[in-house]
Amino acid sequence: MQISSVLIERAGARGVSIGKSPEGQVILVTGGAPGDVCTVQIVRKKKGHLEGRVTRIEIASPLRVAPVCQHFGLCGGCKWQHVSYAGQLEFKEAEVRQSLERIGKVTGAHYAPIVPAPEPYGYRNKMEYTFTAQRFLTFEELNSDETFTDRRGVGFHVPGLWDKVIDLKECALQNDTGNAIRLFLREYGMHHSIDFYHLREQIGFLRTVTLRNNRKGEWMVILLVGRDEPDAVKALVQSTVAAFPSIVSFYVGVNGKGNDSLYDVDLELHHGLPHLEERMEVTLSGGTPLLFRIGPKSFYQTNPVQAEKLYHTALEMADISSSDRVYDLYTGTGTIALFMAQKAHYVAGIESVPEAIEAARENAIANNIQNVAFEVGDMRNAFSEAFVQRHGAPQLIVTDPPRDGMHPKVVEQLLSLQAPRIVYVSCNSATQARDLELLQSKYTVDNVQAVDMFPQTHHIESVARLTLRNEFATFERL
Repeated sequence: MQISSVLIERAGARGVSIGKSPEGQVILVTGGAPGDVCTVQIVRKKKGHLEGRVTRIEIASPLRVAPVCQHFGLCGGCKWQHVSYAGQLEFKEAEVRQSLERIGKVTGAHYAPIVPAPEPYGYRNKMEYTFTAQRFLTFEELNSDETFTDRRGVGFHVPGLWDKVIDLKECALQNDTGNAIRLFLREYGMHHSIDFYHLREQIGFLRTVTLRNNRKGEWMVILLVGRDEPDAVKALVQSTVAAFPSIVSFYVGVNGKGNDSLYDVDLELHHGLPHLEERMEVTLSGGTPLLFRIGPKSFYQTNPVQAEKLYHTALEMADISSSDRVYDLYTGTGTIALFMAQKAHYVAGIESVPEAIEAARENAIANNIQNVAFEVGDMRNAFSEAFVQRHGAPQLIVTDPPRDGMHPKVVEQLLSLQAPRIVYVSCNSATQARDLELLQSKYTVDNVQAVDMFPQTHHIESVARLTLRNEFATFERL
């Protein structure tokens, strides 16, 4: 069923827009821009609303722009590429405020203007691609007279289809060198008659490739193959490195599992250095840039320029003094903790991933930071009274949980500790708002700042500062 003359009224969550039919039906629309009048193909009926996708633009929104990528609308990575960047920022800023006020019941907070990204394209320093023996055929290709005998390709999975991969000609989110390396590997495999991985049959040689880079322009390649063929690997590595001198690290692993994850695969360094190095600078009084070593399995922010701004925002809200004892919950590889340790008396970080904590400790040593400690554990259990006894009661807590937000037991412990200040960094304003509503039984949310880490997508980071209310500030812990 198609509905004509649908007015797209506003942006919604997760990259969809909210539209209304001429009869007043609410429609969640994929591919629309606020201000569009369009024809929508209805794909799903729900109680209280319909869901659909744009098939024809009748009147274009003034916010609408031409997508720069030929794969837009198919790969699913860039939900907002058809909207001007100024429009994207407006939507994201509104989403954070609406979530906190509607879900979190936050009132009276100061909302600073969103921090935009200086480069809305080419900003990602890590991308993961999948090789396929049976690339996805578009509707136009299926209905053409052409016969597709060789369907090898490398790219992204079609959203919702685990065994369908788009053969990418370009990706606007990674820079030109990353695109060139991916295309070189594709052409090398085809020229040398190498079999690409068949996702359904679970056979093939070239399986996945992850490309990482730093701001110095150095690259790391992590190639996973389906079987052990040392001679083929050696020739491929040598050819790729010869074509791209900026590749300073090349790992290869044999993945015979049923999934594409590289984190439980043994990787062998075939060329160059074991890690990339990146420097991150966050302006703090007396602070210096920090050096981070990025290995093939390391977590590191995929937009390093905006990561600096995000961490600066968090640390500015934290207002750390030299006598402060600080906790960094969900510390990851310790990035925020190490910056805070330059100003605070002492910092203790907790993270559930052992490899991340190992990296955090190595980063502390590499930067000669000694007033910091890191512990491994499930946050709901590790963030306990015993942890407080080991590290002392904090004056400041920074929390940066995953998209699901904090476990209720973590929120309970925060309320029990009654630290004077909490800084909550979130990649999901809805779950952040849920947690803030609970914390407001003792805290006031006084400052909120959105930071756009991922232009062209619906993702947005939000930083909120909570201050313990006066009636609890004099409470002394037993």
